[in-house]
Amino acid sequence: MHGLDLILTLTGCLGAALIAGYITQRLGLSPIVGYLLGGTLVGPHTPGFVADIGVAEQLAEIGVVLLMFGVGLQFQIEALLAVRRVAIPGAVLQSGTATLLGVALASAVEWTLGAGIVFGFALAVASTVVLIRVLADHNDLHTQTGHIAVGWLVVEDLLTVVALVLLPVIFGENAASGRELVLALGLTAVKVVVLAALIMTAGTRVIPRLLDHVARTRSRELFTLTILVLALGIAVASATLFGVSMALGTFLAGLAVGRSDYSSRAASEALPMRDAFAVLFFVSVGMLLDPTQLADAPVLLGGTLAIVLVGKPLAALVIVRLFGYPFGVALAVAVALAQIGEFSFMLSSVASDVGILSDQASQTLVVASIVSIVVNPLLYRMVAPIGATPEQIDRERERVHRTLTTGC
Repeated sequence: MHGLDLILTLTGCLGAALIAGYITQRLGLSPIVGYLLGGTLVGPHTPGFVADIGVAEQLAEIGVVLLMFGVGLQFQIEALLAVRRVAIPGAVLQSGTATLLGVALASAVEWTLGAGIVFGFALAVASTVVLIRVLADHNDLHTQTGHIAVGWLVVEDLLTVVALVLLPVIFGENAASGRELVLALGLTAVKVVVLAALIMTAGTRVIPRLLDHVARTRSRELFTLTILVLALGIAVASATLFGVSMALGTFLAGLAVGRSDYSSRAASEALPMRDAFAVLFFVSVGMLLDPTQLADAPVLLGGTLAIVLVGKPLAALVIVRLFGYPFGVALAVAVALAQIGEFSFMLSSVASDVGILSDQASQTLVVASIVSIVVNPLLYRMVAPIGATPEQIDRERERVHRTLTTGC
Protein backbone atom coordinates (compact mmCIF):
# COMPACT_ATOMS: atom_id res chain seq x y z
CA MET A 1 0.00 0.00 0.00
CA HIS A 2 1.23 3.48 -0.90
CA GLY A 3 1.72 6.09 1.82
CA LEU A 4 -1.08 8.25 0.42
CA ASP A 5 -3.54 5.33 0.62
CA LEU A 6 -2.61 4.76 4.25
CA ILE A 7 -3.10 8.42 5.09
CA LEU A 8 -6.43 8.51 3.24
CA THR A 9 -7.68 5.48 5.18
CA LEU A 10 -6.52 6.87 8.52
CA THR A 11 -7.95 10.33 7.82
CA GLY A 12 -11.22 8.99 6.47
CA CYS A 13 -11.76 6.63 9.41
CA LEU A 14 -10.88 9.17 12.10
CA GLY A 15 -12.83 11.94 10.32
CA ALA A 16 -15.97 9.83 10.04
CA ALA A 17 -15.61 8.73 13.67
CA LEU A 18 -15.16 12.34 14.79
CA ILE A 19 -18.24 13.67 13.00
CA ALA A 20 -20.54 10.76 13.85
CA GLY A 21 -19.19 10.55 17.41
CA TYR A 22 -19.82 14.24 17.99
CA ILE A 23 -23.40 13.96 16.69
CA THR A 24 -24.24 10.94 18.87
CA GLN A 25 -22.62 12.60 21.90
CA ARG A 26 -24.82 15.68 21.41
CA LEU A 27 -27.85 13.39 21.13
CA GLY A 28 -27.05 11.90 24.53
CA LEU A 29 -25.78 8.58 23.16
CA SER A 30 -22.39 6.98 23.64
CA PRO A 31 -19.74 8.16 21.14
CA ILE A 32 -19.16 4.46 20.46
CA VAL A 33 -22.42 4.48 18.50
CA GLY A 34 -21.01 7.23 16.31
CA TYR A 35 -17.73 5.42 15.78
CA LEU A 36 -19.60 2.35 14.55
CA LEU A 37 -21.81 4.41 12.26
CA GLY A 38 -18.74 6.23 10.97
CA GLY A 39 -17.17 2.89 10.11
CA THR A 40 -20.27 1.84 8.18
CA LEU A 41 -20.20 5.10 6.22
CA VAL A 42 -16.61 4.54 5.05
CA GLY A 43 -17.07 0.80 4.59
CA PRO A 44 -17.39 -1.14 1.32
CA HIS A 45 -21.15 -1.67 1.66
CA THR A 46 -22.20 2.00 1.53
CA PRO A 47 -21.72 4.58 -1.26
CA GLY A 48 -19.03 7.23 -1.19
CA PHE A 49 -15.49 7.05 0.13
CA VAL A 50 -14.31 3.49 0.93
CA ALA A 51 -11.45 3.06 3.36
CA ASP A 52 -9.07 0.09 3.21
CA ILE A 53 -10.55 -2.30 5.76
CA GLY A 54 -7.34 -4.32 6.02
CA VAL A 55 -5.34 -1.27 7.06
CA ALA A 56 -8.10 -0.15 9.44
CA GLU A 57 -8.10 -3.54 11.17
CA GLN A 58 -4.32 -3.50 11.54
CA LEU A 59 -4.40 -0.03 13.07
CA ALA A 60 -7.24 -1.12 15.33
CA GLU A 61 -5.11 -4.03 16.55
CA ILE A 62 -2.54 -1.49 17.75
CA GLY A 63 -5.31 0.16 19.74
CA VAL A 64 -6.23 -3.14 21.41
CA VAL A 65 -2.56 -3.75 22.27
CA LEU A 66 -2.03 -0.29 23.78
CA LEU A 67 -5.33 -0.46 25.65
CA MET A 68 -4.53 -3.80 27.28
CA PHE A 69 -1.02 -2.59 28.12
CA GLY A 70 -2.55 0.42 29.88
CA VAL A 71 -4.97 -1.79 31.79
CA GLY A 72 -2.11 -4.00 32.91
CA LEU A 73 -0.18 -0.92 34.09
CA GLN A 74 -2.99 0.10 36.42
CA PHE A 75 -3.84 -3.33 37.81
CA GLN A 76 -2.17 -5.18 40.63
CA ILE A 77 -1.58 -8.91 40.31
CA GLU A 78 -2.92 -9.34 43.83
CA ALA A 79 -6.24 -7.77 42.81
CA LEU A 80 -6.65 -10.21 39.93
CA LEU A 81 -5.62 -13.21 42.01
CA ALA A 82 -8.16 -12.19 44.62
CA VAL A 83 -11.02 -12.80 42.16
CA ARG A 84 -9.68 -16.01 40.62
CA ARG A 85 -12.16 -18.04 42.67
CA VAL A 86 -15.06 -16.56 40.69
CA ALA A 87 -13.34 -15.48 37.45
CA ILE A 88 -11.96 -18.87 36.42
CA PRO A 89 -15.03 -21.08 36.97
CA GLY A 90 -17.30 -18.21 35.96
CA ALA A 91 -15.67 -17.73 32.56
CA VAL A 92 -15.62 -21.47 31.93
CA LEU A 93 -19.26 -21.99 32.92
CA GLN A 94 -20.52 -18.96 31.02
CA SER A 95 -18.59 -19.99 27.91
CA GLY A 96 -20.09 -23.47 28.21
CA THR A 97 -23.59 -22.04 28.54
CA ALA A 98 -23.16 -19.80 25.48
CA THR A 99 -21.75 -22.70 23.49
CA LEU A 100 -24.72 -24.93 24.34
CA LEU A 101 -27.13 -22.16 23.37
CA GLY A 102 -25.20 -21.74 20.13
CA VAL A 103 -25.56 -25.44 19.38
CA ALA A 104 -29.32 -25.22 20.00
CA LEU A 105 -29.60 -22.22 17.66
CA ALA A 106 -27.49 -23.97 15.02
CA SER A 107 -29.79 -26.98 15.20
CA ALA A 108 -32.80 -24.71 14.65
CA VAL A 109 -31.29 -23.28 11.45
CA GLU A 110 -29.99 -26.70 10.35
CA TRP A 111 -26.25 -26.15 10.80
CA THR A 112 -23.79 -28.89 11.66
CA LEU A 113 -22.84 -29.66 15.25
CA GLY A 114 -19.31 -28.38 14.69
CA ALA A 115 -20.60 -25.08 13.32
CA GLY A 116 -22.91 -24.72 16.32
CA ILE A 117 -20.08 -25.31 18.80
CA VAL A 118 -17.77 -22.78 17.17
CA PHE A 119 -20.53 -20.22 16.68
CA GLY A 120 -21.66 -20.57 20.30
CA PHE A 121 -18.13 -20.18 21.61
CA ALA A 122 -17.67 -17.06 19.46
CA LEU A 123 -20.72 -15.60 21.18
CA ALA A 124 -19.20 -16.31 24.60
CA VAL A 125 -16.16 -14.06 24.20
CA ALA A 126 -16.61 -10.45 25.30
CA SER A 127 -14.82 -7.52 23.67
CA THR A 128 -11.77 -6.24 25.52
CA VAL A 129 -12.12 -2.72 24.15
CA VAL A 130 -15.82 -2.36 24.99
CA LEU A 131 -15.57 -3.83 28.48
CA ILE A 132 -12.60 -1.68 29.50
CA ARG A 133 -14.16 1.42 27.97
CA VAL A 134 -17.50 0.93 29.74
CA LEU A 135 -15.89 0.25 33.10
CA ALA A 136 -13.52 3.21 32.77
CA ASP A 137 -16.32 5.59 31.74
CA HIS A 138 -18.17 4.76 34.97
CA ASN A 139 -15.07 4.75 37.22
CA ASP A 140 -15.60 1.03 37.89
CA LEU A 141 -12.33 -0.29 36.48
CA HIS A 142 -10.66 -0.43 39.90
CA THR A 143 -13.67 -1.60 41.89
CA GLN A 144 -14.72 -5.12 42.81
CA THR A 145 -16.89 -5.18 39.69
CA GLY A 146 -13.95 -4.15 37.52
CA HIS A 147 -11.57 -6.70 39.04
CA ILE A 148 -14.03 -9.57 38.51
CA ALA A 149 -14.88 -8.49 34.95
CA VAL A 150 -11.23 -8.04 33.90
CA GLY A 151 -10.20 -11.32 35.54
CA TRP A 152 -13.12 -13.00 33.74
CA LEU A 153 -11.94 -11.44 30.49
CA VAL A 154 -8.38 -12.73 30.94
CA VAL A 155 -9.70 -16.26 31.42
CA GLU A 156 -11.88 -15.89 28.30
CA ASP A 157 -8.80 -14.75 26.41
CA LEU A 158 -6.96 -17.91 27.47
CA LEU A 159 -9.91 -20.04 26.41
CA THR A 160 -9.92 -18.26 23.05
CA VAL A 161 -6.23 -19.05 22.59
CA VAL A 162 -7.00 -22.72 23.18
CA ALA A 163 -9.90 -22.59 20.71
CA LEU A 164 -7.78 -20.91 18.02
CA VAL A 165 -5.15 -23.64 18.44
CA LEU A 166 -7.65 -26.49 18.35
CA LEU A 167 -9.82 -25.38 15.42
CA PRO A 168 -7.30 -26.24 12.67
CA VAL A 169 -6.27 -29.40 14.56
CA ILE A 170 -9.84 -30.72 14.84
CA PHE A 171 -11.50 -29.40 11.68
CA GLY A 172 -8.58 -28.86 9.30
CA GLU A 173 -7.78 -30.97 6.25
CA ASN A 174 -5.43 -33.13 8.32
CA ALA A 175 -7.57 -33.66 11.40
CA ALA A 176 -5.62 -34.78 14.44
CA SER A 177 -6.11 -37.93 16.47
CA GLY A 178 -7.01 -37.94 20.15
CA ARG A 179 -3.36 -38.17 21.16
CA GLU A 180 -2.38 -35.27 18.92
CA LEU A 181 -5.24 -33.24 20.38
CA VAL A 182 -3.98 -33.79 23.92
CA LEU A 183 -0.46 -32.86 22.83
CA ALA A 184 -1.72 -29.64 21.24
CA LEU A 185 -3.55 -28.70 24.44
CA GLY A 186 -0.53 -29.49 26.58
CA LEU A 187 1.79 -27.49 24.34
CA THR A 188 -0.53 -24.48 24.49
CA ALA A 189 -0.65 -24.62 28.29
CA VAL A 190 3.14 -24.83 28.50
CA LYS A 191 3.54 -21.85 26.17
CA VAL A 192 1.17 -19.69 28.22
CA VAL A 193 2.91 -20.59 31.50
CA VAL A 194 6.37 -19.97 30.05
CA LEU A 195 5.30 -16.63 28.58
CA ALA A 196 3.80 -15.46 31.88
CA ALA A 197 6.89 -16.57 33.80
CA LEU A 198 9.25 -14.81 31.40
CA ILE A 199 7.30 -11.56 31.44
CA MET A 200 6.94 -11.53 35.21
CA THR A 201 10.64 -12.29 35.66
CA ALA A 202 11.56 -9.53 33.23
CA GLY A 203 9.21 -7.20 35.06
CA THR A 204 11.09 -7.80 38.29
CA ARG A 205 14.69 -7.81 37.08
CA VAL A 206 15.14 -6.51 33.54
CA ILE A 207 12.46 -3.90 32.79
CA PRO A 208 13.04 -1.71 35.91
CA ARG A 209 16.79 -1.51 35.15
CA LEU A 210 16.11 -0.68 31.52
CA LEU A 211 13.69 2.09 32.48
CA ASP A 212 16.20 3.41 35.03
CA HIS A 213 18.84 3.79 32.33
CA VAL A 214 16.43 5.49 29.94
CA ALA A 215 15.04 7.79 32.64
CA ARG A 216 18.56 9.03 33.43
CA THR A 217 18.78 10.46 29.92
CA ARG A 218 15.95 12.84 30.88
CA SER A 219 14.57 12.45 27.39
CA ARG A 220 10.80 12.19 27.32
CA GLU A 221 10.86 10.95 23.73
CA LEU A 222 13.24 8.09 24.54
CA PHE A 223 11.16 7.07 27.55
CA THR A 224 7.97 7.08 25.48
CA LEU A 225 9.69 5.14 22.72
CA THR A 226 10.98 2.56 25.21
CA ILE A 227 7.50 1.93 26.61
CA LEU A 228 5.97 1.59 23.15
CA VAL A 229 8.72 -0.80 22.03
CA LEU A 230 8.17 -2.90 25.16
CA ALA A 231 4.41 -3.04 24.61
CA LEU A 232 4.49 -3.76 20.90
CA GLY A 233 7.56 -6.02 21.10
CA ILE A 234 6.04 -8.24 23.77
CA ALA A 235 2.77 -8.32 21.79
CA VAL A 236 4.57 -9.53 18.67
CA ALA A 237 6.64 -12.07 20.63
CA SER A 238 3.52 -13.40 22.34
CA ALA A 239 1.81 -14.02 19.00
CA THR A 240 4.75 -15.28 16.94
CA LEU A 241 6.75 -17.28 19.49
CA PHE A 242 4.07 -18.48 21.90
CA GLY A 243 0.88 -18.50 19.82
CA VAL A 244 -0.87 -16.33 22.42
CA SER A 245 -3.06 -13.36 21.51
CA MET A 246 -1.27 -10.04 21.47
CA ALA A 247 -3.86 -8.58 23.86
CA LEU A 248 -3.03 -11.15 26.53
CA GLY A 249 0.71 -10.72 26.04
CA THR A 250 0.59 -6.95 26.39
CA PHE A 251 -1.71 -7.19 29.41
CA LEU A 252 0.96 -9.30 31.12
CA ALA A 253 3.59 -6.79 29.96
CA GLY A 254 1.57 -3.99 31.51
CA LEU A 255 1.39 -5.90 34.78
CA ALA A 256 5.17 -6.29 34.68
CA VAL A 257 5.89 -2.62 33.99
CA GLY A 258 3.27 -1.66 36.56
CA ARG A 259 5.39 -3.29 39.26
CA SER A 260 8.20 -0.80 38.61
CA ASP A 261 8.51 2.77 39.90
CA TYR A 262 7.62 4.12 36.47
CA SER A 263 4.05 2.84 36.11
CA SER A 264 2.40 6.25 36.57
CA ARG A 265 4.80 7.95 34.18
CA ALA A 266 4.30 5.23 31.59
CA ALA A 267 0.53 5.57 31.81
CA SER A 268 0.54 9.37 31.51
CA GLU A 269 3.32 9.94 28.96
CA ALA A 270 3.79 6.81 26.88
CA LEU A 271 0.26 5.98 25.74
CA PRO A 272 -1.14 9.20 24.22
CA MET A 273 -2.19 7.41 21.04
CA ARG A 274 -4.15 4.57 22.60
CA ASP A 275 -7.53 6.36 22.57
CA ALA A 276 -7.24 7.29 18.89
CA PHE A 277 -6.25 3.75 17.91
CA ALA A 278 -8.98 2.29 20.12
CA VAL A 279 -11.51 4.39 18.17
CA LEU A 280 -10.26 2.68 15.01
CA PHE A 281 -11.36 -0.66 16.48
CA PHE A 282 -14.99 0.47 16.52
CA VAL A 283 -14.62 1.98 13.05
CA SER A 284 -13.24 -1.30 11.70
CA VAL A 285 -16.21 -3.19 13.18
CA GLY A 286 -18.65 -0.76 11.55
CA MET A 287 -16.93 -1.23 8.18
CA LEU A 288 -17.81 -4.93 8.23
CA LEU A 289 -21.55 -4.31 8.34
CA ASP A 290 -23.53 -5.02 5.17
CA PRO A 291 -26.95 -3.37 5.77
CA THR A 292 -28.56 -5.38 2.95
CA GLN A 293 -28.10 -8.63 4.88
CA LEU A 294 -29.81 -7.53 8.09
CA ALA A 295 -33.16 -9.10 7.19
CA ASP A 296 -31.93 -12.22 5.39
CA ALA A 297 -32.02 -14.54 8.42
CA PRO A 298 -34.31 -13.12 11.12
CA VAL A 299 -34.41 -16.32 13.21
CA LEU A 300 -30.63 -16.62 13.25
CA LEU A 301 -30.10 -12.93 14.06
CA GLY A 302 -32.81 -12.86 16.73
CA GLY A 303 -31.48 -16.01 18.38
CA THR A 304 -27.92 -14.68 18.30
CA LEU A 305 -28.90 -11.40 19.96
CA ALA A 306 -30.91 -13.31 22.57
CA ILE A 307 -27.83 -15.36 23.49
CA VAL A 308 -25.54 -12.32 23.71
CA LEU A 309 -27.92 -9.93 25.47
CA VAL A 310 -29.96 -12.35 27.60
CA GLY A 311 -28.40 -15.82 27.86
CA LYS A 312 -24.82 -14.75 28.59
CA PRO A 313 -25.62 -12.10 31.21
CA LEU A 314 -28.14 -14.35 32.96
CA ALA A 315 -25.54 -17.08 33.25
CA ALA A 316 -22.96 -14.62 34.60
CA LEU A 317 -25.47 -13.15 37.06
CA VAL A 318 -26.32 -16.56 38.50
CA ILE A 319 -22.67 -17.63 38.70
CA VAL A 320 -21.44 -14.48 40.47
CA ARG A 321 -24.34 -14.63 42.92
CA LEU A 322 -23.63 -18.30 43.67
CA PHE A 323 -20.13 -17.26 44.73
CA GLY A 324 -21.60 -14.94 47.34
CA TYR A 325 -21.17 -11.53 45.74
CA PRO A 326 -23.87 -8.82 46.15
CA PHE A 327 -26.63 -8.63 43.57
CA GLY A 328 -25.47 -5.20 42.38
CA VAL A 329 -21.95 -6.46 41.67
CA ALA A 330 -23.26 -9.58 39.94
CA LEU A 331 -25.62 -7.53 37.75
CA ALA A 332 -22.91 -5.03 36.78
CA VAL A 333 -20.48 -7.83 35.84
CA ALA A 334 -23.18 -9.62 33.86
CA VAL A 335 -24.12 -6.55 31.84
CA ALA A 336 -20.49 -5.55 31.23
CA LEU A 337 -19.90 -8.96 29.62
CA ALA A 338 -23.07 -8.82 27.49
CA GLN A 339 -21.35 -8.00 24.20
CA ILE A 340 -18.97 -9.52 21.66
CA GLY A 341 -16.14 -8.09 19.61
CA GLU A 342 -12.62 -8.67 18.37
CA PHE A 343 -12.08 -12.21 19.67
CA SER A 344 -15.35 -13.35 18.12
CA PHE A 345 -14.12 -12.13 14.75
CA MET A 346 -10.81 -13.94 15.22
CA LEU A 347 -12.64 -17.21 15.89
CA SER A 348 -14.97 -16.59 12.96
CA SER A 349 -12.05 -15.93 10.61
CA VAL A 350 -10.21 -19.13 11.55
CA ALA A 351 -13.45 -21.14 11.41
CA SER A 352 -14.21 -19.77 7.95
CA ASP A 353 -10.71 -20.69 6.76
CA VAL A 354 -11.21 -24.33 7.74
CA GLY A 355 -14.73 -24.40 6.27
CA ILE A 356 -16.83 -24.59 9.45
CA LEU A 357 -18.70 -21.28 9.39
CA SER A 358 -20.39 -19.68 6.39
CA ASP A 359 -20.43 -16.05 5.31
CA GLN A 360 -23.92 -15.83 6.79
CA ALA A 361 -22.57 -16.80 10.20
CA SER A 362 -19.75 -14.26 9.97
CA GLN A 363 -22.15 -11.47 8.98
CA THR A 364 -24.48 -12.43 11.83
CA LEU A 365 -21.58 -12.09 14.28
CA VAL A 366 -20.84 -8.64 12.87
CA VAL A 367 -24.44 -7.48 13.30
CA ALA A 368 -24.66 -8.97 16.81
CA SER A 369 -21.39 -7.29 17.72
CA ILE A 370 -22.55 -3.89 16.53
CA VAL A 371 -25.93 -4.14 18.27
CA SER A 372 -24.41 -5.37 21.53
CA ILE A 373 -21.67 -2.71 21.46
CA VAL A 374 -24.29 0.01 20.93
CA VAL A 375 -26.65 -1.30 23.62
CA ASN A 376 -24.04 -2.28 26.23
CA PRO A 377 -23.06 1.21 27.49
CA LEU A 378 -26.73 2.17 27.74
CA LEU A 379 -27.59 -0.95 29.75
CA TYR A 380 -24.59 -0.53 32.03
CA ARG A 381 -25.53 3.08 32.70
CA MET A 382 -28.94 1.84 33.87
CA VAL A 383 -27.79 -1.00 36.13
CA ALA A 384 -24.55 0.38 37.56
CA PRO A 385 -26.23 2.52 40.27
CA ILE A 386 -27.84 -0.59 41.79
CA GLY A 387 -24.54 -1.79 43.23
CA ALA A 388 -22.78 1.57 43.46
CA THR A 389 -21.24 2.96 46.63
CA PRO A 390 -22.10 6.53 47.71
CA GLU A 391 -18.72 7.70 46.41
CA GLN A 392 -19.38 6.16 43.00
CA ILE A 393 -22.83 7.77 42.87
CA ASP A 394 -21.31 11.18 43.61
CA ARG A 395 -18.69 10.70 40.89
CA GLU A 396 -21.38 9.70 38.38
CA ARG A 397 -23.45 12.76 39.25
CA GLU A 398 -20.40 14.97 38.71
CA ARG A 399 -19.72 13.28 35.36
CA VAL A 400 -23.32 13.75 34.18
CA HIS A 401 -23.31 17.38 35.32
CA ARG A 402 -20.04 18.04 33.51
CA THR A 403 -21.41 16.43 30.34
CA LEU A 404 -24.59 18.51 30.42
CA THR A 405 -22.78 21.79 31.06
CA THR A 406 -19.77 21.39 28.81
CA GLY A 407 -20.97 18.86 26.25
CA CYS A 408 -17.90 16.62 26.76
